[in-house]
Amino acid sequence: MTNFELPLPLIDETLTRALSEDLGAGDVTTESCVPEDRLATAHGVARKAMVACGIPVAERVFSLIDIALQFTSKVAEGSSVEPGTILWTVAGRARSILMAERVALNFTQRMCGISTATRRYVAAVPEGCVTRITDTRKTTPGLRLLERYAVRRGGGHNHRNDLGSAVLIKDNHIVAAGGVRAAIEAARARAPHTSRIECEVDSLDQLEEALAARADIVLLDNMDTPTVEEAVRRTRGRALLEASGGITFERVAELARAGVDAISVGALTHSTPAADIGLDFVG
Repeated sequence: MTNFELPLPLIDETLTRALSEDLGAGDVTTESCVPEDRLATAHGVARKAMVACGIPVAERVFSLIDIALQFTSKVAEGSSVEPGTILWTVAGRARSILMAERVALNFTQRMCGISTATRRYVAAVPEGCVTRITDTRKTTPGLRLLERYAVRRGGGHNHRNDLGSAVLIKDNHIVAAGGVRAAIEAARARAPHTSRIECEVDSLDQLEEALAARADIVLLDNMDTPTVEEAVRRTRGRALLEASGGITFERVAELARAGVDAISVGALTHSTPAADIGLDFVG
């Protein structure tokens, strides 16, 4: 299956590592009680309502175990599904299906969980507001590509992917550089001309300093809603504004109405529970 948003060859190392972790000494149960020539068909089934995501990853896992397995996707990536929906079907050697089962489910459950949570946050943005819901770099080590893809499938957007992809001046950079203005001016002098300059601030005084230094984006860190509203009023479109830090689902609507351009939510990837998906053998 081709998916240009998810370059599957780039994740083969991650999938192979997961399979090696699970099958390092073989599958003694399957090899003991399932005949080598036994054929089977199994369905990947959503146990609860969710946003489908990661089905191409499941297909890739099964193919890495046994290229002869026949995998059929039953729903589109990013679609909302009800409990009992068959997400995919896989057919072929029963041993191969059983050996790939846990790893395929681990990845898809994680990705569906993130997509489902993201869709919920995106839906909380009031109609008429143009605020984006974005993720952060608080991802599971080694799984960033997969988790960020899941955010996109849920309707969210990605923040900077890594430390080299954008300038984001945080509180510790400000201290080390000698202040907001000094940090922004140094970054502007040295960063690639294609890179925007974003600076985190935790007070309205720092906001004024960042605006005076012509920051392109200002991250409002852990500010209450009245302070965010005042920050929007003072900025008057001179920079993009991002609300971040301790963002809960309950605050999304009020922050969007306050007029920020983006709300970054670390919880989308660092603490979202896995979706409930099972693999059911037919017959």
